[in-house]
Amino acid sequence: MVTESGDDPAAGRAWPPHLERRRWPREPAPQKEHRADVPPALVPLRFSTHDLPPNEQFRSWRSHMAPLVDVHLPDRKSEEDGFLAEQTGWQLGDILIVQQRAQACSYIRDQAMLRSSPIDHWNVGVLRSGRTWTEANRHVTETGPGEIFFRSLGYPYRGRMTDSAAVLVFLPYELLTRDAPLLQNAHNIALSGSLAELLVSYINGLEANLGNLTVEEVPRIVRTIGDMVVACAASSASSDRGQEQTNMGLMERAHRYIHLNLHSDNLTPDVMCRALGISRTRLYQLFETSGGVFNYIRRRRLLQAYADLTNPTDNRPISEIAEAAGFDVAANFTRAFNHEFGLSPREVRKTIATEHPAMPPTRAMQRFGTTIGDWLTRAR
Repeated sequence: MVTESGDDPAAGRAWPPHLERRRWPREPAPQKEHRADVPPALVPLRFSTHDLPPNEQFRSWRSHMAPLVDVHLPDRKSEEDGFLAEQTGWQLGDILIVQQRAQACSYIRDQAMLRSSPIDHWNVGVLRSGRTWTEANRHVTETGPGEIFFRSLGYPYRGRMTDSAAVLVFLPYELLTRDAPLLQNAHNIALSGSLAELLVSYINGLEANLGNLTVEEVPRIVRTIGDMVVACAASSASSDRGQEQTNMGLMERAHRYIHLNLHSDNLTPDVMCRALGISRTRLYQLFETSGGVFNYIRRRRLLQAYADLTNPTDNRPISEIAEAAGFDVAANFTRAFNHEFGLSPREVRKTIATEHPAMPPTRAMQRFGTTIGDWLTRAR
């Protein structure tokens, strides 16, 4: 509190003789300038079950989440009881931040989903309320209010949560490719220590300003979050998690090699084996759950082609994009692309001038509109 004289309330009391009293100029704190003619850098994406009939609420939530996890109601709860959930998504360049409130449910991301899903992001989450229990590789991580977890969406997990609120941050694999082996060692752990506390504070401050960010600030924020996540994972991960983690590290090295050489004509199993120092048998074992190494490479190239086709600044002919994806015959590219996404390359390109470009269909029921998978695809 400040008095009319400009002094603080202690002015009437004796000032300690050993301290020099000074009058500092009181200037208002600088405020970010808001101009009515400048659109916001971030436009939120919204999902909510609140306006639906109770018996449709959980089905809507399940459809929305289907590309990420398969969700189920707790025992002794029926769809007729209703299910309140809402998400607000913010796309910061390659990163997606989701503010979420949802009632209790269980969730699973299994091997079948991994084979059919293009989502292989890193996921960091800060719990505001409620609790979660997540199991991966026979290791259970419990997270409570104020705590932060880390997961790789490239591997299966399952768990359950109580009624809760959380802030979720999704970072695409490519953003942190260089640190993938280190990050994989932190799969499904609760981040801890002073660095984790700093990351929570940063996410808290960022959340409070999501609606005020400028376009110029977004790239710096993306870099900062990525650096902080890597630092937290490095300090929190156990140094010895057995042969299982060694295998995961090898898988991440293989993924990284594919990402860095995605458009190379020499991206073959033999070349990969020499680069990774493993046998063909070992390589095929690593990609068995992904439908094989050829299938994984083909899907990653098609995903890159989709990103190129929906990029309004990429004016290359479709035939050139097809060639970059490893298809010498345009008809073969169109057939493979349509099988993967349910849309032809030409149909996808036609949508780039519209406000909401077409997204690859997911296993979610289209009755309820876009899904979190669509949000993640748009943020890549």
